Amino acid sequence: MHFSQGVHRLHGGTAVINALGVVVIVFVLGGYSLLITQTGTGIALILTPEVVARFVLVMLPVAVVASIVGFWTWWSVKFWISGDDLMVETGILRRRNRRVPLSRMQAVDVVRPLVTRVFGLAEVRVELAGGDQAETKFRYLGRAMAERLRAELLARAAGLPGQTPEAPERPYWRVGFGTLLGSQLLKLPVIGALLLLVSLLAFGVVFGEPGVLAAALPVLLGLARGVIAPLVMHTGFTAALSPDGLRLRYGLVETRMQTVPPGRVQAVRVVEPLLWRGYGWARVDVTVAGYVGERQALSSVLLPVAPRHIAFQMVGLVFPGTSAEAVRLLPASRSWLRAPFQKGAAGTDDALFVTQRGRMCRRLDVIAHARAQSVRLTAGPLQRLLNLGTVHVDAPPGPVQVAAENRDLGEARAIAESAAGRAHRARVTDVRTDRWAT
Repeated sequence: MHFSQGVHRLHGGTAVINALGVVVIVFVLGGYSLLITQTGTGIALILTPEVVARFVLVMLPVAVVASIVGFWTWWSVKFWISGDDLMVETGILRRRNRRVPLSRMQAVDVVRPLVTRVFGLAEVRVELAGGDQAETKFRYLGRAMAERLRAELLARAAGLPGQTPEAPERPYWRVGFGTLLGSQLLKLPVIGALLLLVSLLAFGVVFGEPGVLAAALPVLLGLARGVIAPLVMHTGFTAALSPDGLRLRYGLVETRMQTVPPGRVQAVRVVEPLLWRGYGWARVDVTVAGYVGERQALSSVLLPVAPRHIAFQMVGLVFPGTSAEAVRLLPASRSWLRAPFQKGAAGTDDALFVTQRGRMCRRLDVIAHARAQSVRLTAGPLQRLLNLGTVHVDAPPGPVQVAAENRDLGEARAIAESAAGRAHRARVTDVRTDRWAT
């Protein structure tokens, strides 16, 4: 099957899933009350023939309407590939055609939520450069069809024929569950929250104060968000290298296969929390053009935890031919008056601009000169009073923002001029094209 031949529709199971979603929403919002009977002692679930008949009488029309909605949403979506564009047509009474240039494609994700895995379906998300509305979703396709669509989109975006088979991959790193769990527990905020939770529960037991549970609940919810959520998201995390880009697979409840084509990563951050350093661990975060908002937050982790040398190797793979560790970092010149403000270090070479900051949680931010969108020098009122300035080397919006903070103002001007010049020269000599395979 080639998506440039004929017009294609979503999988028929999409109609079933959409219909079930409508029925479940109606049931949760109030349909369940049809099964509850008032008794002399309160309310109870008593499935008498009358109760069942009442439930069926009300929910049957809901199921019919849901089926119509499900069929309508399935039938209204068609797509195909025309030349270098992905064409998407939506609507029945009022049709809308969208042309998606593959040259703007930044990433292709195949996502499989738990419900869709039961039906053997998957969702394909095509991320484009251009902001929050620059995402195209196909909910849902058969798993094999989803993977074929992903492979053809990546091939055509690279400048290859659509029938090019999927590029082979080489496994790079797999994060074990024990390492992932340990990395989430070995964080100072998590340890502090655990100690606070144990203290509150012990106080409640010793002094017989059940009201302590009200204070313990927010702490417990914070631990769930800080420990359990990352575990569920990144369980089974594997990274592989392929000619068509970085391939990441992860997820427990919702599995995700993310493919980032070459050259789409704009900036990288290597994070080393204090308690991780004893184990030599680090995390790699990235800014990828095209991901914004919640999508950026969910897709910004390149490695959730890995040995430090593996993390820096990944930086070298993202920016080929570079070595962030080899860049000499110079601390800011300090005086006793400005010492509290002048922290961190910065450095550059012909390919990279690198900054480092943080003592409790050390962060190394890296951007290639060829990826820099602008260079800014800023100085707030207090900075001007202390003759300080901050140099920003801007990438697209994302978790990684590279800045040499609170440098001597004269030094900051020199850094900004040097970074701007290097960025200009790097863009002039950069032979990378959107059609990277050509």
